[in-house]
Amino acid sequence: MARQSLQAYEESTRYPHESRPLSQQPDQVHPFLSITEDAVLRLADGSVARGVHVRTTQERVFIQGDESVLLSVSMVRDDGVVQPVRVIRATAREIPASNSGSLYPVVDVNFNDDGLDGDVFAGDSVQSVRLQPARQGFAGLAGVLRVEVVLAHAGRQASVWFDLTLTGAAPALWKGPVHEALEDGSLSFYLGAEVKEPGRYVVTGRVDDATGRPLALLTFNDDVAAGTQAFRLSLFGKLVHDAQPVFPLRLRDVEAFLLRPDRFPDRAMMPPRAGTVHMSARHPLSAFSAAEWQDEERHRYLVELQRDVNDAQSRIIELEGQR
Repeated sequence: MARQSLQAYEESTRYPHESRPLSQQPDQVHPFLSITEDAVLRLADGSVARGVHVRTTQERVFIQGDESVLLSVSMVRDDGVVQPVRVIRATAREIPASNSGSLYPVVDVNFNDDGLDGDVFAGDSVQSVRLQPARQGFAGLAGVLRVEVVLAHAGRQASVWFDLTLTGAAPALWKGPVHEALEDGSLSFYLGAEVKEPGRYVVTGRVDDATGRPLALLTFNDDVAAGTQAFRLSLFGKLVHDAQPVFPLRLRDVEAFLLRPDRFPDRAMMPPRAGTVHMSARHPLSAFSAAEWQDEERHRYLVELQRDVNDAQSRIIELEGQR
């Protein structure tokens, strides 16, 4: 067990926290896919409708600035066939913190199946709407916005809702193209930004190789001053050396936010950068270091785990000598 613990820790820390194989985090491969949920259809009297369930989709949870979000709701038979559904009414309202009231109005929301207001396909039995909170009565709101939808089913009413977290104006904006550099056997991507609000920023990007194979999840997490700055996403050399990707590499789907601890919302989002953000040059594999990541904490843990192995081995020898 001591040897297994040492080996597991050694393998899991051969790359730094900010540059990890994307295969280890499958939920992070496609961050901008719509969120789809299937749930029982609970009727107004508390009973559950039989033979059907409700399906909802929303593009994202966190909304910043003037961003919009596409919402949809549909009724699906248990065998997967979509059924016609009628939206009786839909409204959007703030969910204020406890012991406080809302300063924002309740706003009607136009779910429809007519190909209007964001509905993608008219007549497909999916009721949709594209909501832009900042321009529909919720400018300046930093908190939870709930969209409540009342449906009609078999002569009875049922309700579903969507919760969105509005984070206010973007604390920083992207600026200029991405620059790359080979540094100490690793490949660094520098993403320029004009930072309006200083603080701790968390930036996450994905890297695929030329064949589309997911390679790495890169993270920046550090304090940033106001003004023109560059967020550095570093692709660790040994990760490249081990994976042997096909160049050029594609940096894509970058998310970023300013962390606001001890507050809600706990972050202020920057505009997302969906799709390809940068294509790398064609670097030879020999340009990347094969050395494992090292730092004081990893060294300390490896020493302690090796001591456990040595102690266990000594105890085994001692017990064998007593036979």
